[in-house]
Amino acid sequence: MLYQTIVYLKKNSINSALSEKKGIVSPDIFSKNSVEQIIQSRKLQPAASELIDGILNHDKVALSRAITLIESTNGNHFEKANEVINGCLPFANKSVRIGITGVPGVGKSTFIECFGTFLTSIGKKVAVLAVDPSSSISHGSILGDKTRMEELVKDKNAYIRPSASGENLGGVARKTREAIILCEASGFDTIIIETVGVGQSETAVHSMVDFFLLLKISGAGDELQGIKRGIMEMADAIVINKADGDNIKRANLAKTEFNNALHLFPIKKSGWNPKVSTCSSITKDGVEDVWKTILSYLELTQSNTYFAENRKEQNQYWMLETIDNQLRTNFYNHPDINKLLEENKKAVQKNEISPFVAAKNLLEIYFKK
Repeated sequence: MLYQTIVYLKKNSINSALSEKKGIVSPDIFSKNSVEQIIQSRKLQPAASELIDGILNHDKVALSRAITLIESTNGNHFEKANEVINGCLPFANKSVRIGITGVPGVGKSTFIECFGTFLTSIGKKVAVLAVDPSSSISHGSILGDKTRMEELVKDKNAYIRPSASGENLGGVARKTREAIILCEASGFDTIIIETVGVGQSETAVHSMVDFFLLLKISGAGDELQGIKRGIMEMADAIVINKADGDNIKRANLAKTEFNNALHLFPIKKSGWNPKVSTCSSITKDGVEDVWKTILSYLELTQSNTYFAENRKEQNQYWMLETIDNQLRTNFYNHPDINKLLEENKKAVQKNEISPFVAAKNLLEIYFKK
């Protein structure tokens, strides 16, 4: 029976629903040569001077291509990336940098879209550098922040750049610090950095921002974490998110508990007393209050010189971090070390040599090269 059915379909393939029909011919909008030219133009990397000019003229395409360049691990791109950064540096440092963190599910992306939209409505130019976690297995990232921030991404006064965290400690993209400089040079006066909300990312982000905002939600056991140090000591403000509907009462209770917990911490070097507030990214209640808190912080820290001194310390910190990263990269890319490293790994696994002795031997070889 099956055989007969197949024979029948073959004989009647012209009228069969299974047969392939001729589709609609696409209009010849582009010639073959013009398509080739478009493809080639996208493959060509602009000169550093072109990227700098584009960034200074507020061209988001040039900004995106420059950030891609500085994120590149290709050694041939290193000098060009540095040229772009140095060309933009005199036009940077004219923004407020805000770090936003919180556990997964706290509503960071929704809050940032709501907050960013409010800022653009009052005349601010907002750049969002969102760091997505990379898989330790596939090494891939979703990079879905543009999808989650569908309203803000269409705002002409906003720019959203998701980046993969890679293997860097804390999940902060390797070149986020440089991306801040490029965004500032492109005229963005408010830079928001979203962390992945796990591991030590908060520490890394704290070292590159002026104001550090911690998002919390009520009813998730987080209130008991208020007496713990670490993330609480870094926060300049705590916002209890999702304070809407039936959750308003629990959010206000959480606000009280966090306020009580903050009294246990010593006064910050900035002289600022961290504030706790509630917010709803859905109803937009409390969003303006968050901005007023940031303005109060800036007024205080700029008047007591902490703002400028903190930026100087951050520059020094990132210089040392860059040295550490470059030494690590050079070590692992050295051809002799690559060969000896595999041999030493096998020897360590077989307990033929101590891990510490193996490391010492490799470092001695590297520094004698």
